[in-house]
Amino acid sequence: MNTVEKQKFVLMLPPVSATGGAHSGNTYVDTEGWGHLRVLIITGSLGANAGSTDSSTAPKLEECDTSGGSYSDVASAALASVLTGTTENNMLFAIDVNLNKSHKRYMRVNAPTAGAGACLLSIVGILSDRIAGPPFGGGATAAGLQEKISA
Repeated sequence: MNTVEKQKFVLMLPPVSATGGAHSGNTYVDTEGWGHLRVLIITGSLGANAGSTDSSTAPKLEECDTSGGSYSDVASAALASVLTGTTENNMLFAIDVNLNKSHKRYMRVNAPTAGAGACLLSIVGILSDRIAGPPFGGGATAAGLQEKISA
């Protein structure tokens, strides 16, 4: 089984546009049993800045011991700056987390928020390096996918 067959994908924020507030649908990823998390922040057309909590704060990851508890910042897990429509339309940004270090089980991007213009974002979590639990089968459902085709 090749390495891509051993990954799990989690839709943390479905493609959505927001104007002057939070992007709806933001959720967490359960990292239990995995050694690595890559969070892809995918931009579409950004009509204003996009950030965390407000449009002037860089997107960042947070962690928590329970899915609905109080989340805190993950050290060194923030982009360098807010995402701006003038230079960062239609791009991919990644935040990598070594889960073998002392991290909490649940992770999410802190409340993706748009400024005064429409901002299209999507966020995908990619789990890899299975370290605990049953062997990972790699089928579509186990991988977090609706459908998977091999050619």
